Amino acid sequence: MSNGGKVLLGVLAGAAAGIVTGVLIAPASGKETRDTITDKSEELLQGVKDLINKEKEKVTGKSSTNKSSQ
Repeated sequence: MSNGGKVLLGVLAGAAAGIVTGVLIAPASGKETRDTITDKSEELLQGVKDLINKEKEKVTGKSSTNKSSQ
């Protein structure tokens, strides 16, 4: 994983920790809290999937560049 990918992963992990802390501390009903956690988890999962796809594209692009130069 590139340094940029590591930084992005760290930012996503920090954001997730902040979101969970904020949701658990916020004065809301149990159902509202569970719904918020579900929504934020889905957003975080999508961000991780985007990061993985971006890194895959980098690797695929590098490997196809290496193959074409041989």
